[in-house]
Amino acid sequence: MGTNENTLSIFALGGINEIGKNMYVVQYSDDIVVIDCGGKFPDESLLGIDLIIPDITYLEENQDKIRALVVTHGHEDHIGGIPYFLRKLNVPIYATRFTLGLVELKLTEHRLKRDTKLIAIDSDSKLEFGEIGVSFFKVSHSIPDCLGIVFQTPEGTVVHTGDFKFDLTPANNQYADIHKMAEIGRQGVLALISESTNAERKGLTPSERMVGGHMNEAFMKAQGKIFISTFASNVNRVQQVVDAAMLTNRKLALVGRSMVNVVSVAMERGYIHIPEGMLIEAGEVDQLSPEKVAILCTGSQGEPMAALSRLSSGNYRDVSIYPGDTVILAASPIPGNERDVSKIIDNLYQLGANVIYGSGSTTGMHVSGHGYQEDLKLMLTLMKPTYFIPIHGEYRMLHHHRLLAESVGVEEGNTFIIKNGDVVDIEHSIARQTRSIPSGDTYVDGMGVGDVGDIVLRDRKQLSEDGMLVVVITINKTDRKIISGPDTITRGFVFVKDSEDLLKEVNRLVKKTVTDLQDENIRQWSIIKQNIKKSVGQYLYAQTKRKPMILPIIIEI
Repeated sequence: MGTNENTLSIFALGGINEIGKNMYVVQYSDDIVVIDCGGKFPDESLLGIDLIIPDITYLEENQDKIRALVVTHGHEDHIGGIPYFLRKLNVPIYATRFTLGLVELKLTEHRLKRDTKLIAIDSDSKLEFGEIGVSFFKVSHSIPDCLGIVFQTPEGTVVHTGDFKFDLTPANNQYADIHKMAEIGRQGVLALISESTNAERKGLTPSERMVGGHMNEAFMKAQGKIFISTFASNVNRVQQVVDAAMLTNRKLALVGRSMVNVVSVAMERGYIHIPEGMLIEAGEVDQLSPEKVAILCTGSQGEPMAALSRLSSGNYRDVSIYPGDTVILAASPIPGNERDVSKIIDNLYQLGANVIYGSGSTTGMHVSGHGYQEDLKLMLTLMKPTYFIPIHGEYRMLHHHRLLAESVGVEEGNTFIIKNGDVVDIEHSIARQTRSIPSGDTYVDGMGVGDVGDIVLRDRKQLSEDGMLVVVITINKTDRKIISGPDTITRGFVFVKDSEDLLKEVNRLVKKTVTDLQDENIRQWSIIKQNIKKSVGQYLYAQTKRKPMILPIIIEI
């Protein structure tokens, strides 16, 4: 299975069993279409890593078959990996106008824009890639211009929903095309690939418009300056902040690079409407009375270098938070970020601010852009797929989504809960999952992409936990005797003045190890270093229960 040229194959290189770095692939015969190319921010265990992107080994090996990268929408977990992907595989990118604007920002930053073919599409576009026909339908989400994708293949129709919810009163009037979805389902869907982020949450996702009313109310009650933090990409939310500022006659300052960039793209392309004269520079905030200003900033997820974090610690140059100012967190923490967000909230209270935070249902300042159970069931009911592949979620979410699918008529056994790299092959309308391809994480660290692996990360972890010990000895080239040393240098392991006896014993051990090896006529540096590491490591663990990184340096004179 999977070797026949008439096989339809569906798989993920990212986005399964995780939230982030989404990348999905539909392949028929010699035609490959890639869906999305996201990035994911590292947790605290990945020391020094800036970004995680999908491993694209399989795509590199089959680059002559790749026809396009089609992007469903402009969130970071769907476009964050594109610059790194393009450095290896320069393929045409198809996306909506707003999404292309955000992709262009990234490509300009990475100096890749000139060489990349960017093609604007909308929900009426129809594309042909070899034997794969591609069309689209509108979905609602928390960013403008989101699409679901329909793949017509000789085996049957495959639908990828993109990220979606059913918002019947969207703040930006971009309505989901339910009639088109129903028509796609009526014509027959072989396989549905659908997101699972909120598969554990009962009911329907509340409408984004609900946030607008609560935002207006908070603005009218606020006395001093108002600070609002949300995702820069949530353009609908940003528009509601603009509307609330207009209602209360406040000027608006944008703080944070991504906020400034995204709002610029959205204004330029007509997705945000800000009245003439409303926007001011951050440096002008203190020249106006506090009740006349609102500041829209990044950092709702507690990112240490983002604007809100720096404002909460009093480290932002142009603007300060004073007692009586109001701070609104118009976003829920992504799982894993709760501790960082809590720290910022504590700091804000210490500054004397009134803080509006908590889950969206409590404050009314946030609603999810991802469908709850009833939204997911509606999508399944409209599409009526034979086979179902839940994506974009951790394992428990995929499991719950499978139960939802079975509750609305997908046959038991026709849902494939896969891992990144697992391939679902469909041949003669029968789907099987019997093979896998290379997949995994690629780490971006500064300018390096993929050059930091598990061994380097293990070393960093060891250094961060137990520090390091460098042992330097100088040996005579002729008679192999020790001329000077051993000298011991420690960093992050012990304080030298308090540990003189310990380090003296280390030096004695090193001397003994080198002498013993010379007596046995062993002269290879690698063996000498290995023995030093072993003897010193065992001694230090016995004395301190710590395992510092030990670096023997042998100088030959």
